[in-house]
This record gives sequence, structure tokens and C-alpha cells, in this order.
Amino acid sequence: MSERKSAGPGGLLRPTAWVAGTAVLAAVLPWAASGRMPDRPATHWGGATADGSMPLWAACLAPALIWLVLGALGLLGLRWGDPLLRLWVLALLGAGGVLFVGVQSAVVRANLDRTDWHGAELPLGLLLGTLAAALLTALAVRLLGGRGPAAAAAPAPTPAGPVLELPEGERLVWFSRAANPWLLAMAAVSGPAAVAALAGTATGLLGALPGWPASAVLTLLFLSAACCSTVRARISAAGLEVSLGVFGLPTRRWALNELESARVEHRTAARAGGWGYRLGPRGTTVMLRSGACLVVRVLATGHDFAVSVDDAERGAALLNALRARQSA
Repeated sequence: MSERKSAGPGGLLRPTAWVAGTAVLAAVLPWAASGRMPDRPATHWGGATADGSMPLWAACLAPALIWLVLGALGLLGLRWGDPLLRLWVLALLGAGGVLFVGVQSAVVRANLDRTDWHGAELPLGLLLGTLAAALLTALAVRLLGGRGPAAAAAPAPTPAGPVLELPEGERLVWFSRAANPWLLAMAAVSGPAAVAALAGTATGLLGALPGWPASAVLTLLFLSAACCSTVRARISAAGLEVSLGVFGLPTRRWALNELESARVEHRTAARAGGWGYRLGPRGTTVMLRSGACLVVRVLATGHDFAVSVDDAERGAALLNALRARQSA
């Protein structure tokens, strides 16, 4: 199987859903509060004083359409950009969605329970919080997306696991994944609920007492489930890449010269210490289902990293073969 130079349609599914979902939310927020806002809500401020307004329909659609255009450009960058560019584009898309929804929340909050748009006061605290959240989102995506270039080459010992016979000159890629349906269902339910609770609390549609605690609990539940519900593993001449969660973040990467060997072990959740991302004295295990796991020995630490994915034996064999070819 040849290596691909661009992200395929499947790799664009979640970023596309993020762009579309945040655009819809940005459009729906003013409409949801229309009964408590002026017919022409304030949409522009000169300092703390409102100096511009729009019809309600325009206040709903204009920001959403602008974000859709920007998001479409970002998706093109994900489709055709190199890996480093795609990582930065993902960070910008994450921050952009937070920014547009936060700004719309501030606009709704400013106009809430106003009879005339001239009296709308811009909530600077909410705007500053939105900017901080957008920056933190971009930083988190960038940091969780992977680290820099691989370390210098180290001598390759004899593989301790299966070895695949590679045809001369062939460039092969192995790809596999696993998912936990219960954690996926939890993420699918808690994610939209968390966004709705945050937006409702920020705009004032929900009271602060039930709103903020509910938002915090739902957000924590979503992040925990989303980051532990799926895992994808990829082996190529570049090494091993393991991506966690529905967004493919965080991602861990090792070059071939950073790994000692690969093997297959049968592991259970009880042996790994539970489900999800487990740390133990023997190393790290990503446990989403019991059964065969791809296990690699990391040279820098001497510890194992195990991931429960399908077709683990073929992945281990290819990784060992690529290590042997590199050291030849």
C-alpha cells in the first residue's frame, strides 16, 4: 500500500463536523434568545458604546457564513497540506470555532433584555474569556498533535517479534484502529450537551448556579470519553504513529530508530489496570478492547507501549522488518 500525500475524506469528517456544528451554533444563539432581544440587536461597538446594529436574521447568518468560508479554506489546507501545516490548520480551526461561538455569545449577552440596541453594553469579561479559550484551544491542539523531529539513529538490535519479508524497493504502510462503543456513545451525548450548556450559561439563557456546574461536569465527561473512545495506529517508513480519541488527539509518534522491537501480546482490561489510557510499571497501555495488542519497546525509556488494535501481528511484523531494513 502506497503512502498518501494528503488527508483522505475520512480524515476530514471530524474537522468538517466541527466547522459545521460551530457555524450552526453561532447562527442559532441569537435566534434562541430572540424573545429577549431587540428586533435589531447591536452588533458593533465603538469602545463600550454600541454604534451599529443588524436585523435579527442578519445577526444570525452573517457570522455563521463568515466562519463557514474560513472553515472551508481551512479544510482545503487539511486536504492538501503537509503534516505540519495540517497540524497548525487543526489548531486554527479549533480556535476559530471557539472564537465565533464566543463572540456570538457576547453579542447575545449584550442585547439580552434590552428594549433598544443603543443601550447594549459589551461584556468585556466574556470577550476576554473567549479569546483566552480560543488561544488555549489552539495551543492544546498543537501540543497534543505530536512532537518534533525524531532523535538521532541508534543501532538496531535483533527484532524480538515477528518479521515480515519486504519486497525490494516496496514502501508499505499498515493502518489499524479500535473503538469502544460505550465510550463513543458517551462522547456523542455529552459533547453537544456540554456545548449547549456553555452557550446557554454564557448568554444568560441559563442561570449561573445550574449552568456553570453542569457545563463543567459535561465538558469533563466529554473530554474523558472523547480522548479514550478510539485509537488509530499507523506504521510506515517514518515509524509508528498512534492517535487517540475521536479527533485524533493526542498523537504519539516514534521514528523507527526510537523503537527497539515490536511484538504481539494478549491483554485484558484487568491486566492493564482498566479501560482507556493506562499507566503502569511495565509501561503504557491503550486498552479499548481485550485481545491482541501491538507492543513496542521504546529505546529512550526501556518501557513498553501497548495499543489494542486489530491485525496487531501484521503491524508488529512490518515494524520489525522496517527496522531491519533501516539498519542494513
